[in-house]
Amino acid sequence: MAASNKIAYHARSISLPTESHPISLAVEEQLCRLRSSEFASSSSICHNLAGLKDLYECVEDFIQLESTQTAKSVEGILDGSLLLLDICGTAKDVLSQMKQCVQDLQSSIRRRTNEFDAYMTSRKKVSKVIRKCLADLKKMNSKHNDHVGEISLLREVEATTLAIFESLLSFVSGPKQSSWSMVSKLMPTKRVAHKGEEETSEVMKVEIALKALISHKSIQVNNVQKPLEALEMSLQDLEDGLESVFRCLIKNRVSLLNILNQ
Repeated sequence: MAASNKIAYHARSISLPTESHPISLAVEEQLCRLRSSEFASSSSICHNLAGLKDLYECVEDFIQLESTQTAKSVEGILDGSLLLLDICGTAKDVLSQMKQCVQDLQSSIRRRTNEFDAYMTSRKKVSKVIRKCLADLKKMNSKHNDHVGEISLLREVEATTLAIFESLLSFVSGPKQSSWSMVSKLMPTKRVAHKGEEETSEVMKVEIALKALISHKSIQVNNVQKPLEALEMSLQDLEDGLESVFRCLIKNRVSLLNILNQ
């Protein structure tokens, strides 16, 4: 994934009136920050998750503002809020499973049993769940394209949330590469990386090291430990950020339901 990638989603930009309510402007400001952000690394995704939490805090105030006017605009996004919760829950499970895979592998290395195959098998299972979740995300994006005329500020929030979830899942899944191209990345090279080139994620660094270790027995097991530690830290940070967003999504849905039940 290129380091210069920005969050992209299929939603129409909003042209707010010059005298829009300050709460609406606050939501739009948070959206603009997230639209211009990058998602090439775990740290940038963590930053986006923190931004998403800030966005939903503004959205909560916006929903209360909407409740004093009409509930009609809320009805159209209620189903979307449930889907966001489902996808966020799946992403949480994926991170938890992935972290467990890493910890199990670290434990096997300490025991000198080196259960590399077990890690790769678990990774394949996690990747299968991610592929299904990404397919669901594409369906949601298609619905946005089919209802462009109905897009509101809250739909913009939904689309941005989907884009960030997609970047997180894609990061954990990692790009598809051949075994040789992955192993070759571990080999010494004099080439200097330039700004904008593809960045190797913590997930891929572990897989590269493992495939190199399996293919070239001369490579030390210790070469796997450092990237494993870095990956575990990244997964923990992502898990913490996603948990905060999940709580915001629950609060958001409760507020939407309260508006409809008034």
